Amino acid sequence: MSLAYSRPSQTKIIATIGPSCDQPVILRQLISSGVDVVRINSAHSSVEDCARKLTLIRAVAEELAQPVAVLLDLAGPKLRLGRLVGDQVYCRPEGVIRLIRGDTATQPDELVSTYPSLVDEIGPGDRILLADGTVELRVEEVKHGVAFCRVIQPGVVRSRQGINVIGVRVRVRALTPQDREFAIWAAENAVDFVGLSFVRLPEEVNELKALLQSRGSHAQVVAKIEKVEALERLDEIVQAADVVMVARGDLGIEADIAELGVLQKRIIRVCRQLGRPVIVATQMLDSMQSQLMPTRAEVADVANAIIDGADACMLSGETAVGQHPVEAVSMMHRIALATEPFLTASYAELPAREGTAGAEEITEAAAEAAVRLAVRLRAKCLVAGTARGHTALKLSRYRSGVPIVGVTDNPATWRRMCLYWGVIPLLGPKSPQPEGLLSYVLDWGKRRSILAPGDIIVLLAGHGFSRGAQNMIMIHQVD
Repeated sequence: MSLAYSRPSQTKIIATIGPSCDQPVILRQLISSGVDVVRINSAHSSVEDCARKLTLIRAVAEELAQPVAVLLDLAGPKLRLGRLVGDQVYCRPEGVIRLIRGDTATQPDELVSTYPSLVDEIGPGDRILLADGTVELRVEEVKHGVAFCRVIQPGVVRSRQGINVIGVRVRVRALTPQDREFAIWAAENAVDFVGLSFVRLPEEVNELKALLQSRGSHAQVVAKIEKVEALERLDEIVQAADVVMVARGDLGIEADIAELGVLQKRIIRVCRQLGRPVIVATQMLDSMQSQLMPTRAEVADVANAIIDGADACMLSGETAVGQHPVEAVSMMHRIALATEPFLTASYAELPAREGTAGAEEITEAAAEAAVRLAVRLRAKCLVAGTARGHTALKLSRYRSGVPIVGVTDNPATWRRMCLYWGVIPLLGPKSPQPEGLLSYVLDWGKRRSILAPGDIIVLLAGHGFSRGAQNMIMIHQVD
């Protein structure tokens, strides 16, 4: 079931802003076609460039009078090649390539890295993947600050391409000095989500949270799962994060690519169990960078991510540098609309509690009851008044198919709910009484021809004795 508003699919769409869409007319079309969150990639931007993009996004969102959240993606400690001779080197079959210290190579058989300690942290037998995993080297010997590597998979590598060292725990921090600069900028400019790349430990997520909070920011931290080490402490990282991203680009290189599908399912399952929104990213509609239609495999990939429980699907190069950014968004929207009717409500099993239940437990139980009622009564919508978005997120977890109207008087929460599956963010006046909240939603729904006589609304709100809990369910039939 869907409401007749600007974007009826319940799966949220994230689009990366770049040269193909950083003009008002194109960005306006993207948002009108279904984009809920715009991603700014700091790996390819200066702070000044990010500021320009943020201003553009907010101006277009204000013009369209709808919420659009912003995700700033931190570059993280991505290992990259430095400047190569002629800006590219051909690694010939069974040839020997020397990896040396420094940031500029002087010989055609030399590779250099932007990470100064790389040569010191690798040893014989280690595998090095270059050019998105298409070129493979094996370290044979390290002496006098030079790693001698045998070419296992030949190919061309270029300056500044990424380096993945398989099975080696490189001693580099997830939050780099450059990342801290961007994170502080994000905090000072009310960015909604900040993505932490190459997470390995929950402590790294907490470090970024503390930095944002020290600057007065309520931005939510997105933990990007793209390292094998992160899978070893996945539950703890998911618990520490506000949102999780299945970052399939580097994860598909760091792990055995044959396992990528099951790893994606595992990460989504843990996020669903622990109540964290989850984003699936990388190459979802990659062929649409140059083609007007996706491959059949890409369509099935997006549909399966939605069926597995993804809250949002993300477009990267498709909208940032692709030739058909608007068509890519429209296609993802169409796939979501075609897939969502096949989802069935999944009710969480609440453990038995001893003693007096706290506000969190009361809200959890009330949310499940409200969803069950809404499904049973074929309600037009579920309504939740929410200060921080937590109640709307709890309702979202059940994938009931009943649209959720999250009402808040907080603009930051209004934008944040753009990422939550099935939630329609609505900015309204603060109303301490459920009757006032209901009256506001009724007026809104009637003005937009969304609600009609006979429609059922299920409202979840807090009232009376239970401080801080959503403890009251109201069922209303539109007269």
